[in-house]
Amino acid sequence: MNYNNKKVAGLLLFVAAAVFILPAIVSEAIYSGYSVGQQNMSDLGNWSLAGNAAAIFDVSVILVGIFSIAAAYFIQRTFNKKLFTSLLVITGISSIGVGIVAENINFPLHALFAVILLVGWGAAAFMSYKFEKSPLSYISVILGAVILLAFVLWISGYANSGFWLGLGKGGMERFIIYPAFLWMLGFGAHLIGDSGAASTTSKT
Repeated sequence: MNYNNKKVAGLLLFVAAAVFILPAIVSEAIYSGYSVGQQNMSDLGNWSLAGNAAAIFDVSVILVGIFSIAAAYFIQRTFNKKLFTSLLVITGISSIGVGIVAENINFPLHALFAVILLVGWGAAAFMSYKFEKSPLSYISVILGAVILLAFVLWISGYANSGFWLGLGKGGMERFIIYPAFLWMLGFGAHLIGDSGAASTTSKT
C-alpha cells in the first residue's frame, strides 16, 4: 500500500499510544501489591521494586519515544512546522530517557526526563489544533489543558497532598498521562483518516 506522509505519521502516533497503554495494564496486573493511587507509573519500571517485570514498562516507554520521533519526521514532511515537530522530537527523546534511566538508576535524571515529557505532551496537544478540524481541534485544546492542569496539581501535591484531590499521586499522574495518550490516539486517527492530499499549510 502507498501511504502518504500524513497517514504514516498518524499510524505511528496511534501505535505509540497502543504500545504504552496495553503493556501498562499488564505491568499493573503482575506487580504484586501495586497501588494505582499511591504509586507513580514510573514505579512499574523501577527494577528494584518491580524486578524483571520492569522491562515490560521500560521497553514500552522507549518504543513510545521512538515512534514519536518517527512520527515527527513525517509530520514535518506533511505540514512543515518545525516548532511542533521539534516539540514531538523532544518528547520522544524524553520518553526514551524515562525508559532507559529508570527511577532506581538515577532518580534526578529520570525525574527531569519525566517532567519534560509530561509538559511537552500538554503543549503538543494544544498546538495540534492547527492541524485538525473541529470538533477534534477543541478536544485537543481541552486535553492539553487537562494535562497541564493535572501536572501542576501533581507537582503541587508533593508539598500539600490536598492538591491530589483524593486521588493520590498515582491517580493524579494518570490525569496527565492518559489524556496525553487519548490525544495521541485521536490525532493519529485524524491523520490516518484524512483523505485529503497532504498539505504544507495549516491554520494561522
